[in-house]
Amino acid sequence: MMTTDATLTSKGQTTIPKEIRASLGMKAGDRMTFTLMPDATVIMRVKRKSISEVAGSLHKKGRKPIPVEQLSR
Repeated sequence: MMTTDATLTSKGQTTIPKEIRASLGMKAGDRMTFTLMPDATVIMRVKRKSISEVAGSLHKKGRKPIPVEQLSR
């Protein structure tokens, strides 16, 4: 288990510590969900992108599409 501290700014912002971001593989623009539990524990979950959100992200102009069957070879 990893425990680390962070500070809340006057604008209500904080920085997720580098060790936490690295272990979760987080990058700029990643989205999170926060859940407040009855005992005042906050659970943060990193939202992973769905297939439909990343579809076409590897497309380059002029490159021919590769059939899915060829990707697993």
